[in-house]
Amino acid sequence: MASMEEDFPRGGTAKKPTETESKIVVQRTEVDNLFQSNEQAEARKRKGAGKDDGKKLKKPKTGKDKEDGLMLNAAAKCVEILHVKNVKEGMLMLGCVKEVADFEVTVSLPCGLQGFLSIRNVCDAYAKLLSEQLDSADTEEICSLPHLFHPGMVIRCVVAKLDVAKGGSPSIQLSVNPKLINKALTSSSLKAGMVLSGCVESVEDHGYIVDIGIGGTKAFLPKTAAKDKQNDQDELKVGQYVTAQVEEVKNDGRVARLSVSSSTLAQAFAESEQGWNLTNLLPGLLVKATIKKVTKHGLILSFLTSFSGHVDFLHMEPEQTSSYTEGAEVQARVLYVELSTRLVALSLRSYLVQAGSVVDPSPAAGDRIGEVVKDCKMTTMHHMSGAMLELPDETMAFVHRNHMKESSEPSNENRVLAMPEHTCRILDFSAMDQIHFASLRRSVIERPFFRYQDLQAGQVVEGKVSVLLNHGMVVHLSDHIKGLVPRTHLSDIILKNPEKKYVEGMKIKCRVLSVEAENKKLYLTRKKALVESTLPLFLSYADAHPGRVSHGYIVCIKDFGCIVRFYNSVKGLVPLSELSSEPIISPEEVFYVGQVLKAKVLQCDPDKAKMLLSFKAAVEGDTGESAKPQVDCEVGKRVEARVLKKSVNGLEVAILPDENRAVLPTMHLSDHVSNCPLLWENLQEGDNISNLMCYSKNKQNIALTKKPTVRWSLEEGVVAKDFSEVTVGMQLIGWIKNIMSYGVFVEFPYGLVGLAPKSAMTDKFIQDTTNAFQLGQTVLAKVTNLDEEKRRFLVTLKISEVIPPEGDAQTRLINGLQEKRAVTEMLAVRDVSDLRQQLAALCVGQKLKLTVDTTDSGATFKSDDMASATILATKHHVMGVNLSPGQKVTAVILHIDILSSCIHVSILSKLVGKKKSLTEGSKYTALVQHIDKDFAVISLHDTAQLTVIQTRSHLNEIFLSESNKLKTGMSLSVEVIEASCQELQGLPLVSWQRSAPNRPRTTSENQKGHQFGDIVQGKVKTVKPASIQVTLEDGSTASVHVSEVKEATGVIVGSFPTSSVKVGSTVTARVIGGREASSHKFLPFSHPKFTYNIPELTLIPSKLDESKDFKPVTAKEKLNSCKVGEEITCFVSKFHPQRKSLEVTIDPCVTGTVELLAMITDPKDGGHPEKLFKLGQAVRGKVVEVISKPQRFVLSLTGVHKLEKGSITLGMVTNVHPQVGLQVKLPFGGSGTVAVTELADAYRPNPLDGYSKDQLIRCFLLVSENDKWQLSLRPSRLNPQQAKPAKDPEVLSIDTLKAGQLIRGYVKSVGEQGVFIRLSRSITGRAQLQQSTKYFVSNHKVLCDHLPPNTLLTTKILRIDEEEELVNLSLLPVDTGKPDILPESLALPLRLTGQEKKKHDDQQKMKKRALPESEQVPTKKKKTKKSKSDDNDSGVEVYFREEEDKEDEEDPKSDSVKQVTQSSAGPSRLQVAAGFSWDVGLSALKPASAAVQEGDSSDGEDQDESSKPKKKSRHELEEEKKAAEKALVQRETQLMDPSLRPEDAAAFERLLLASPNSSLLWLQYMAHHLQATQIEQARAVAERALKTISFREEQEKLNVWVALLNLENMYGTEESLKKVFERALQFCEPMPVYQQLADIYAKSDKIKEAEGLYKTMVKRFRQNKAVWLSYGTFLLQQGQSDAASALLQRALKSLPSKESVDVIGKFAQLEFRYGDAEKGRAMFDKVLTSYPKRTDLWSVFIDLMVKHGSQKDARALFDRVIHLSVSVKKIKFFFKRYLEYEKKHGTPQSIQAVKEKAMEFVEAKGTDAAN
Repeated sequence: MASMEEDFPRGGTAKKPTETESKIVVQRTEVDNLFQSNEQAEARKRKGAGKDDGKKLKKPKTGKDKEDGLMLNAAAKCVEILHVKNVKEGMLMLGCVKEVADFEVTVSLPCGLQGFLSIRNVCDAYAKLLSEQLDSADTEEICSLPHLFHPGMVIRCVVAKLDVAKGGSPSIQLSVNPKLINKALTSSSLKAGMVLSGCVESVEDHGYIVDIGIGGTKAFLPKTAAKDKQNDQDELKVGQYVTAQVEEVKNDGRVARLSVSSSTLAQAFAESEQGWNLTNLLPGLLVKATIKKVTKHGLILSFLTSFSGHVDFLHMEPEQTSSYTEGAEVQARVLYVELSTRLVALSLRSYLVQAGSVVDPSPAAGDRIGEVVKDCKMTTMHHMSGAMLELPDETMAFVHRNHMKESSEPSNENRVLAMPEHTCRILDFSAMDQIHFASLRRSVIERPFFRYQDLQAGQVVEGKVSVLLNHGMVVHLSDHIKGLVPRTHLSDIILKNPEKKYVEGMKIKCRVLSVEAENKKLYLTRKKALVESTLPLFLSYADAHPGRVSHGYIVCIKDFGCIVRFYNSVKGLVPLSELSSEPIISPEEVFYVGQVLKAKVLQCDPDKAKMLLSFKAAVEGDTGESAKPQVDCEVGKRVEARVLKKSVNGLEVAILPDENRAVLPTMHLSDHVSNCPLLWENLQEGDNISNLMCYSKNKQNIALTKKPTVRWSLEEGVVAKDFSEVTVGMQLIGWIKNIMSYGVFVEFPYGLVGLAPKSAMTDKFIQDTTNAFQLGQTVLAKVTNLDEEKRRFLVTLKISEVIPPEGDAQTRLINGLQEKRAVTEMLAVRDVSDLRQQLAALCVGQKLKLTVDTTDSGATFKSDDMASATILATKHHVMGVNLSPGQKVTAVILHIDILSSCIHVSILSKLVGKKKSLTEGSKYTALVQHIDKDFAVISLHDTAQLTVIQTRSHLNEIFLSESNKLKTGMSLSVEVIEASCQELQGLPLVSWQRSAPNRPRTTSENQKGHQFGDIVQGKVKTVKPASIQVTLEDGSTASVHVSEVKEATGVIVGSFPTSSVKVGSTVTARVIGGREASSHKFLPFSHPKFTYNIPELTLIPSKLDESKDFKPVTAKEKLNSCKVGEEITCFVSKFHPQRKSLEVTIDPCVTGTVELLAMITDPKDGGHPEKLFKLGQAVRGKVVEVISKPQRFVLSLTGVHKLEKGSITLGMVTNVHPQVGLQVKLPFGGSGTVAVTELADAYRPNPLDGYSKDQLIRCFLLVSENDKWQLSLRPSRLNPQQAKPAKDPEVLSIDTLKAGQLIRGYVKSVGEQGVFIRLSRSITGRAQLQQSTKYFVSNHKVLCDHLPPNTLLTTKILRIDEEEELVNLSLLPVDTGKPDILPESLALPLRLTGQEKKKHDDQQKMKKRALPESEQVPTKKKKTKKSKSDDNDSGVEVYFREEEDKEDEEDPKSDSVKQVTQSSAGPSRLQVAAGFSWDVGLSALKPASAAVQEGDSSDGEDQDESSKPKKKSRHELEEEKKAAEKALVQRETQLMDPSLRPEDAAAFERLLLASPNSSLLWLQYMAHHLQATQIEQARAVAERALKTISFREEQEKLNVWVALLNLENMYGTEESLKKVFERALQFCEPMPVYQQLADIYAKSDKIKEAEGLYKTMVKRFRQNKAVWLSYGTFLLQQGQSDAASALLQRALKSLPSKESVDVIGKFAQLEFRYGDAEKGRAMFDKVLTSYPKRTDLWSVFIDLMVKHGSQKDARALFDRVIHLSVSVKKIKFFFKRYLEYEKKHGTPQSIQAVKEKAMEFVEAKGTDAAN
C-alpha cells in the first residue's frame, strides 16, 4: 500500500506524506514539464506580458513532438476522481447550479463536490448595480439571483477561495466573474469560434454588451442572436451568465460579436487553430479526443493535438464502456483544469457532451436523499477513489473512499469488496455526475435524522450543546442538523446565567417546536413541562378541537389577555375573562412571557388560523371528553346526530345516543352543491339529523356525510377501505376536496385521496381548473395509476371513461327535490306565519288566480290569499299577452322560493291550458321555462304539463362556459319514465338530453334578431380593454363598446371603464346598433342589406331609461356635433408603430387619430409613446379637425388644438440647412424654421452640430409668416424660470442695438461689399472689407475661404442707420479684442493707416513717376501670390518662435531680407535666434537674387535714364574703399560671433561640420532655404539631417521630424504629410510624434484632422495618461466641454485605478483654464472629498481658486484646508499660504483673523498632546 501511495502522490490517502514523499511530488511536477515551464518563465521575464505564452507553448510541439511524442502536460499515471484536498484556489471547473437562494447559489461540482457562489462574485457590472441599488435605497429594478440562475444550469466557475467551515470541513467559494475565468485570454488571442462564458454587462437597444473578462475587448451579443436561448425566451438581464460562441473578431480583438445559439454551441468544438494552451484552457470546452490508454479506473486521452487529459470512471458513458478502445475517437467536454499540476479532466457523459448547457438537477426517480437502502451489491472498487454500488432497483450509487469506513478505523477496501451485501445511506445527488453519493459508515446509517425533513414538530430529540449566544443556544442533533433553543426556552423559568447550566458538548433532551426544512431552520425547547407533557400536541389548527387541552407557552401579554403558542406557529388568545377564576386586571403582574400552562380550546377556526383558549377551564379539569378515544363509530355505520354548533365550514354534532363528537362538513349535506348552503342555513343548534353515515375517522375526529350517493356506495360496498384495496380500473364515488392549477384532489371514504390531473378532468381541453368543478361536488372517479411506494393514485373524471350506476340521475333528482322539500317543511314548522305555511303547501304546476299589479319588463301580480308574497313573471312568460294593471289572470307556478317568499309564475296560454295525459316511454320536445341553480322547470311540448329536471344529467358534468349551461327558452328532447311520480308531487319523471342545436329558425325569430332600443339581459363573457362580450339570454353574443359602459361625465381620465365590469356578472343593456357577423362593420338597424348581426349594446343607465326618447345617432351626426377646439373624452383603441400615431374612439362608429406630435409633450417619450397610453384607457383630447370622408376626426392630447404665438410645442426636425437653420415639422400640419441665432442663449462655434433629421425638439412659436412659423429653441424662451441669463440675448429689433456695442453673430455670406453677419433671425449686419481684417485683401475670395457660413464672430457695432435698417460692423482686432479673422500664415500685407499711409504714398510718388503700367506689376504679383496662398491657407508651427517678415510687397525698396521684425501676434514657441517665420506664405519670400539686386540698385529710374557706365569721382572711389574695409571688418566679426546667423549655404555647411548633431542648426539651414522659396532644398536638408544626426540623439532627431512635418503641412500635400508621419513613427517613439502632429493640426486650424488623430491616439495609447490629458485640453480649447467630460469617463475606465485621482485633478485644472471654472471646482471637490489627504491636489486647487475664483471662494477653501487631519508640517504650509494671500488681497483685520486661527490650531495641538 505504501509503495502505491508513493507512486500516486495526488489523491485521498489517509496518511500524511513524509518529507521524502513531498520532495518527490515537487520534483515530479517539474519533470512533467521539462521543456516548457522554464521557457515560459523566461518568456515572461523577457516580455513581461502573458500574451506571448501561446506562441512559446507551441514550440515544443513542433520541435520534439515528432520524435518523442512529448505532450504539453504529462498524462496522469493513475486516473482518480477529484478530492477536496486537491482543489486549489484559481482552479477552473465546470459546475451545475443546484439551488438558488437570494444571496448565494449552491453549485454541484464534478466528483460530488459542492461549491458556493456568492452574489458578490457574479461579475463587476452586477456588483456595481448592487452597490448602486444599496446607495439609492429603491429596490424595485434589481434582478435577484433566482432571475439570473436556475437549477440545472451548467456554468464555468473558478475557485475563488477555500474556506474552512465551522466543523473543520473545507468550503469551496466560487466565482463566475469572467475576469477571473478568462484571465489567461487577451484580446489578441481571441479567435472566432471560441466558446467563452461571460456575464451581461449592459442591455442596449439592439443587443447586450457582454463582459467576457478580456481587457480592451468589447463583446456584443445582438438581440436577434440571443432569441434562440431555449430555457428562457425573455430578455437577458444585467449580470446574467451566458455561454457564447465568438462569431467574429474585429479591430485586432477590440470588438467581438457573440452568438448563443444552442444548436451551434452544442457542435462548437475547440480547435487547435484557436490557440488554446495550458494556461488558457477553459472548462466546458467541447473537444475531439483520441483514447491513448484504457485503465481500470478510467481513460487517458489526448486532445487538441498535444494535450493529455483523463476521464474518471464517473464520467465514462456507462452504456458504451465496451466501445472505449485505444485509438478510438471520442467527443469530450473539459471538466476541470488544475493549473499547478497541469491536470486536465474530461467527461464523456452524453448529458454534458451533447447538450452541455442544462443538466437535470434532481434524479429522475425522485428525491431519495437520506434514504437507507439495504441489499446493495458492490460492483467495482477503485482504490484511490471509492466504489460503485448497485442498489436493489438497479440504479447505481457511488461510495467515496472516505465513506467506506468509519473515520477512525483503518481502511481495508478488499474486505469491504468481499462482503456480499451492503446497507448504505444516500447522502446526496451529484448533478454533475448524475449519480447518488452514498455512505457505508454505520454512524451515518444509524443516524435518526439525516435531513431537516426527517424532523417533525413535537418530536423529542437528543443533541449536543454547541454554542451559547445572546439570543439562545445552538444544539447539534447531528453533523449537519443544528437547532436553536431560543433564550426564553432554555428552561421553564428565565435563566439569568445560562452558561452556568449549559456547557459546550453537554448532551441534552429537547422537543422540536417548529421546523422549516427549506430554510434549514429548526427551533427547539428545553422547557421541562413541554418536553415531558403527555397531553395531545397542537401541531396545526386542525388538531385543536374545542374541548381539548394541551400545554402551551405564553409569547405575549396584552391588556386584553395572553397569546399562547403551541407547535408550528399555532397560537391562540386567552381573553382576560378566561385567565383565571379570580378576576385579573393586569395580566403582566400574574403571568410572564415563556411561562408554560395548560390551555383548553374554546373555539378554533383553522381557515382563519384563529383560536380562543382558556386557562380557567383547563384548571377546572373538564378535559375528559376530548381526550378519550372515539372508537365507537365505525365507517359505513348509519347514525343519527344532534347539532351542537354551526361553524363556517360545517356542523359540529354529537352522535346519539353516546354523545360522541363528530363533524358534518357543509359540503356533505347534499349531492347538489346548491342545496348544501340551504340545508346549513336551516339546521339550528339542537336539531336532530337522521340518515347520516360515518365516512372516515381518525384519532382526533369522526367525519359524517349525508350525501345520498356516497351513502349508497358505502352501503353497497363500492369502496376501498385502504390503499392496498385500490386497483387500477376500479370505479369509486368521491367528492372534490381541493382544486389546484394542475388538477383536482378527490377524497373518498376511509380518508383516501386521489389526484385527477388537468388532462384527466374532462373530455374537453380546459384552460383553468378553477372554473370546472366546485368544491364538494360529488363525482365518479376511475383509478388510472398507482404509486405503491408513495401510496398515491391518479384518477380520471372523464364522462367518457366512467359508467354511472343504473338510474343514478333519477335517484339524485328525487333526493335533491326531497332535500328542498325538507327545507321548506322545516321553515314552515319554525315560522308559524301563515305565509310560510301557504307557500309550503304550493307545488310546481299548480294554478293560481291572480291580479295584475305592474307590467314593467315582465309583470308582477297580487294574490288575495298571500298578500305579502312576491309573485312575478318574466318578460318571456308574458310574451304575446296584453296586460293592464288590475286585470284578473290565471297563472301556473314555475318555482317557489320560500326563503325570499317569492313565486315565479307564467301566464302563457300553452302552459295554463288544460293538461293532456302522458304515456310512459313516449318522447317529447320540451322547453326550459325556469332555471333554479341545479334544477330546471320544463314544459312538455303542447301537453301543458310541467316537470322538474336537474341541470346536470351526469355527476361529473361541468359547464366550461356560459353557453354550455341550460338557459330559459332552450329546447330539449325528453322521454317519460313515469307519468306521475309520487316523489315529485305527482309531476312526470323524465330523462332528457339536449336537442341538436341546428334547429330551423321559426318565423317569429325574424332575421334581424334584435330591434333598436330593445332592452336585453345577459351575462358578461369576456372583458377586453376596448369592449365587453356579453352572452344574451337566447345564447347569442353581443358586444359593448368601451364608450358605452359608463356615463360620459363619470369617466375618470386615465381609468379603464371596462375594468369596472366583472366576468360572469349579469348586466341589463339596451341595443343601440349592430355589426355584420362577417365584416364586423358597424351598421345602424335601418340598413337595407342588414343580415344577421352581432348586437351592439349600451350599459349607460341614462340610456336604459325607456321613458326617454331614444334615437339612433349616425356617424355623420356624431361627427358634425364635434366642434373644433372642443374637449372630448375618448378611448385608446390602437397604436400604429410605423406611423407612430394613436387611434382613439369616442363611439362604436367613430374613430379619431392622434399624430405623434399631438400625443406627447416631452421629447424623451418620443421613442416609445405607446408606453404612455394603454388600450381602453380614457383620455381627454381636443378636436383639431373633423374629416367627413372617411368619417373620422383628428385629436390632440396635449391640451392645445392649434398653434398659437408665444406657446411651446413639440416639433420634429425635417432638414438641417446651413443657410436657413433647422426646418421643423409641427403638430396640426404646421411647419417652421429655427434660425441659427435662435438655437441657444450662448452661441456655439458649430451651431447645427447635434441636430439630425427626425429628432424631436421643444420649440417656442415666435411668429407666423406666410403659414411658416419662426421658432426658437433658446432655454430662456422654453423655460424662462430656470434659464440662466443669456450670453447672447435675442435682438428683437434694430432699436435695441447701440453703436459701440460688442455683439456676436454668425457669418451669413461674404461678398464684394463685405462680410454679412446674422445678428438675429431678422437683422443682418455688414462689415466692409476694410473693417473686416487688418490685412490688405484685394479679393473677397480669401475671406470666403476663411469664413464659411455659420462661423461665429465677435463684432463691434460702428453705426446704425435706422431708416435703411443697416448695421455697420467692425471685425478688426483693435475693436473686438479678438485675433484677426485671417491667419498670419497667409503673409498678407498690412493695411496702412494715417501717418504711415501718407509717408508710404509720398515714397510711391517719387518712385513710380514714370509709367502707369508699372503700377500694375505689383497687382499682378499679388494675384499670383493669392492663388498660391489659397492652397496653404494655414500656418503650422514648429518648435521655434518664428519671426515675421512684415515687408510690404508694394514697396520694392525695403531694405533687404535681413530686416525682419519680431512678430507680436505669433504664439510663443521654442526660442531660436532664427530670422524665419514658418507662418510666412511662399509668395512673401523673394528669390535671393532679387533681394541682392534690390539692395544694390539705388533707384529704378536711374537705370532707365542711362545705362552707360559713369566715371567715378575720386571722392566716390575713397568712399568705396572705406565701405569695402568696413564690410570686411563686419564679416570678420560675423564669423567670430556665434550669435549671428549664417547668411549662406557655405556658412551653414561650415557650422554643421563643427556640430552635426545640432538640430537647431539644421532647422536654421532649412529656414534659410525656405526664405529663398527653395522647398525641395529644405526637404533635402531635413533628409540629410536625419541621416547625419546620431541615432542616440533621439530628441534632436525628433526636432527635425517635427520640422519636416511642419514643412509638409504647410507646403506639401495630404499624401506627403502622411508619408512623413508614417516614417517618423517607424524611427521615433510613436507617442511624441502623434502628439506633435496633433499640435500642428490644431494650430493650423485643421480641427477635423486633429480630432481624428486624437481619437486614434486614445485607442492606441490608452494606458498613457498624457494622451488623454492632451486630447482633453484640445477639446476644451475647442469649447467642447461635454465631450471632454465624456472623455474623462473613458480615460478613467482605460487607465489603472491608481491614476484616477491624478487624471481627474488634471482635467479639473483644464476645466479651470479653458472650460467652465465651476465644473472644475465641482470635480476638485468630489475628488478631495474621497481623498482628503492629497495635499498636492489641495495646493493646486488653492492656486486655481486664487487665480480664477472670487475672494470669498478662495477664503472658504483656505478655511477648509486648515482643518484637514494631515500632518502639522503640511497644515503649517497651508497657513503660510493663507497668510500670504491675505497680505496680498486682504485687510489688516483678515490678516489678524488668519493669525488667530493659527494660534487656535497650535493650542489645540498642545492640549491634544497633553491629554
